[in-house]
Amino acid sequence: MQRSPLGDDPARETSRQPARAIAQRAAARFGRDRRGVAAVEFAFIAPLLILIYFSVAELCQAMLAARKVQHAASAVGDLVTQVGTITPSQLSDVYSAASSILAPYSTAPMGIRVTSVTTDALGNATVAWSNSQNMSALAKGSSVTLPSSLLGPSQSVVMSEVQYTYQSPLNYLFKNALNFDQTFYLRPRVSATVTCTTC
Repeated sequence: MQRSPLGDDPARETSRQPARAIAQRAAARFGRDRRGVAAVEFAFIAPLLILIYFSVAELCQAMLAARKVQHAASAVGDLVTQVGTITPSQLSDVYSAASSILAPYSTAPMGIRVTSVTTDALGNATVAWSNSQNMSALAKGSSVTLPSSLLGPSQSVVMSEVQYTYQSPLNYLFKNALNFDQTFYLRPRVSATVTCTTC
C-alpha cells in the first residue's frame, strides 16, 4: 500500500476540514467564553442605577425642605403665642428665627404670615391683626375660615402660615418648582389674645 505523500501530519489534516466546521467550533468557544460579561451587564444597568440614585437623592432633598417648612411654621406660631403683646419689630425677629430653620436652603422664596383670629359671640371668625413677610397680610376685620370646632364663641387663636417654593438643584425627578404650604393654629398661652396694636 502506497503511503500518502502528505503523511499523518495533524496540521495538514485540520487544513482539509470544512471551513463551516471550524466556524461552528469557534462560535461554540465564543459562546462559552464568559470574560467581560460583568462589564457588559454593568454598561446596560449603569444608566438606570445612576438615574435611580439621583432621583432618590432629589426626593430626599424635597422631603427635607418640606419638613423644614413645617417646622418653621410651627416655630413661628409657638414663639408668638408665648407673649401677650407683640410688635412688628419682634415679629421680624421671629421671622429671622424661622429663616434660620430653613438653612441651608435659600430663604428668598419663603413667605411668612402671622394672623390673630378672634371669634364673636356667635362664633364668627375675623382677623384681629395680621403681619407678614414676603406675603400679603390679611385685612383687619376680614372673615377667616377655620377648621371645624377649632374655636368656640369669643375665643382667639394665632394662625401662622409659611409658603415656600422649592426648586430642585438636580431637576431629574422634579422638573418644575414645588410649592409647600404649612398652616398652624396655636392658642395664646399667657393671655386670652395676642395683641399687636401697630400691626
